[in-house]
Amino acid sequence: MKILIVDDSKAMRMIVRRTLRQAGFGQHEVDEAENGAQALDMIRTSPPALVLSDWNMPQMSGLELLQAVRDEGHKVKLGFVTSETADEMRALAAEQGAAFLITKPFTEDTFRHVLEPLLG
Repeated sequence: MKILIVDDSKAMRMIVRRTLRQAGFGQHEVDEAENGAQALDMIRTSPPALVLSDWNMPQMSGLELLQAVRDEGHKVKLGFVTSETADEMRALAAEQGAAFLITKPFTEDTFRHVLEPLLG
């Protein structure tokens, strides 16, 4: 399965990639995008099974990416790895169809617990 990591921080993309490996998901193909617009182009051409997106990014936020993915009818599972912890943000993500919301800082156990049912 293919996983797409979307974050404007190269360091954070590397941390998420490492945490995926540590959580037992190292056998999956992992791609990266540095913003929502780039991620949307990648989803259109070669849809991943799962997208882990930051919330706040230039050009297209994670929420805008989620809305575009849903508007275009893509069935990809998309969730957030973010520092956003406000209840209204969590509610907005759920309302828009986010598959999960993992808050930073996170652990490999958090990734395993949240992602195992999705990647099973």
